Amino acid sequence: MSPKANNALRPFTYDPPQEAVEVICEDPHFLIVNKPAGLLSVPGKSDDLKDCLESRVQAHFPDARIIHRLDTATSGIMVMARTAHAHRHIGLQFENRQIRKTYLADIWGVPNEKSGTINLPLICDWPNRPLQKVDFNIGKPTETEWATLESHGRITRVLLKPKTGRSHQLRVHMLELGHPILGDNLYAHDEAFKASSRMHLHAHAIEFRHPDGGAHLDFKADCDF
Repeated sequence: MSPKANNALRPFTYDPPQEAVEVICEDPHFLIVNKPAGLLSVPGKSDDLKDCLESRVQAHFPDARIIHRLDTATSGIMVMARTAHAHRHIGLQFENRQIRKTYLADIWGVPNEKSGTINLPLICDWPNRPLQKVDFNIGKPTETEWATLESHGRITRVLLKPKTGRSHQLRVHMLELGHPILGDNLYAHDEAFKASSRMHLHAHAIEFRHPDGGAHLDFKADCDF
């Protein structure tokens, strides 16, 4: 039986990292950046949540705008638009599931299989927000392809390719696989949570079409865990 999500939510204190945001590619139409773990993608409602990826990047590139997000605890590659046309064009690629994203994660334990596909309907667990849960009646469909890369003791590195982009999709899918992500403050059991001071989930690569001409683009961000 899979371990269940941590229902006694661990307290969250926003302490954003001081490291600079790495700009991987600077194009007249977009930017490719590497978000540090622990940094919000966009500002929160209160003053103590204003420091975020968007504001840090806009300090150097005032025309940059968020198109998609990563969880605060997740690090990795993101694309930001620099023109209204690019925002619409790349945004539609996300909406139409034409963008391919690849993640790396370290999970607790060693799966019995080497690879597989997870199809589970997810919905917000409203009494326990921001948790998500599996609900076969009203949940929205989600799909993730996964494959093991290597195992060291009780920890396995996996490659994750989400075909949909629901909130916490990869975190819940690994939980339901029976192998929560290391350092996950929402879903990991205590042993997996305490195995790392940060969550081991990283957006490693992204593929999309250039908004001016449609050329295929492929970018990667190095993983630091």
